[in-house]
Amino acid sequence: MTIGLRITEQRPEADTALIARAAKLPVANIGDVMNRLQAMRGGFLPYGGRRTFVGPALTVKARPGDNLFLHRAIDMARPGEVIVVDGGGDLNIALSGDLMIGHAEKRGVGALVIDGAVRDVEGIRKMDIGVWARGANPSGPYKDGPGEIGYPVACGGQVVMPGDLIAADEDGVVVIPRDAAAQVIADAEKHAAKEAETTVAIHGGGWVRGWVEETLAAKGVVVAR
Repeated sequence: MTIGLRITEQRPEADTALIARAAKLPVANIGDVMNRLQAMRGGFLPYGGRRTFVGPALTVKARPGDNLFLHRAIDMARPGEVIVVDGGGDLNIALSGDLMIGHAEKRGVGALVIDGAVRDVEGIRKMDIGVWARGANPSGPYKDGPGEIGYPVACGGQVVMPGDLIAADEDGVVVIPRDAAAQVIADAEKHAAKEAETTVAIHGGGWVRGWVEETLAAKGVVVAR
């Protein structure tokens, strides 16, 4: 099978119960418990009407400015999947617009995460689908290839494997490796509960801040008074 001209339809089944739990959590909490190493780089903006989403990745590698393989991925996507597109971060040509994304919405695709540009922003905003992209550009794409579907990609500075969980909200996008997802979500639930307690303490005026002074002292910071 030729590198750059290959598609596999084989991918793991999604853990719907785990996805439902993850969907209740802020993306920042999920990222925190992975030692802040699994967030895609800044600059991904939510363009679709759905502003939060968690789902399994269907990966696409596209030549910058070319969406032939993205068209095929939309046609083969399972309901609820997140199509993750490695478009090389190129913002000069949009990889998708309202027609393609409308087709994806109709087929039940949960979200698209595109390391590249989109267009037809006003139309996409009205759709019940998540769309995160690096920017927008009115220039339309080519449809020649090459590309790949269902193989590892790099998107937003992260390696994404087919079946990894993708969590996105208005803060951005994180990648949860599939083989660690159960532990990550359990840890994130505990972290979210702890932050909820902190929020209560803040509003009650009882947030203990001694750790700040202790950390500064441990670093040898001298305070002049």
